[in-house]
Amino acid sequence: MPLAPNATLVLASSSRSRQALLDRLQLPYQCQSPDIDETPLPHETPEALVHRLSLSKAHAVAESFPAHCIIGSDQIALFEGDVLGKPHTAERACANLKRFSGQRVSFLTGLALLDTRQQRHLVHIETFDVVFRHLRDAEIERYVALEQPLDSAGSFRMEGLGITLFERLEGRDPNTLIGLPLIALCDMLRQAGLDPLGAA
Repeated sequence: MPLAPNATLVLASSSRSRQALLDRLQLPYQCQSPDIDETPLPHETPEALVHRLSLSKAHAVAESFPAHCIIGSDQIALFEGDVLGKPHTAERACANLKRFSGQRVSFLTGLALLDTRQQRHLVHIETFDVVFRHLRDAEIERYVALEQPLDSAGSFRMEGLGITLFERLEGRDPNTLIGLPLIALCDMLRQAGLDPLGAA
């Protein structure tokens, strides 16, 4: 894992899944977990929520990194008008997946890049849809018991056994489901002069 004490890039997250995705770009970076209140504001739209939280996560660690590019990201799931966060319990995860059986669930992932060197930021919202196959109760219960997706919006882990739950995926970047839209991030990094394929 390319964690480097003097890296210009910072991931404002303690998520191992997001770290694994960022590792693929082969850029040195540091991690720091942000401490923010993720409660939605009254009448806040889902788009406004992920925009605010992704940027807030980056700002939350900015004081410690005054000459860096800081990545913040946040994700929610939407189903039948409901905003779904992390289930936190196996019972809620099973209940969510039973609702999703044979249905489409939409994901919104906010991605922010805060450049504290120039006090500028970019924010992008990536959408991705998942169509679940028809799931038997026994399959759902076994999946939740095996993978324990209690800290994942949508109650599954795309990078693991979650892939067995789907009929199809619809979107430009499947990394979005894991929590870090790499295509959009690469575009932001190029704008900040941190192109993974840039000349040395």
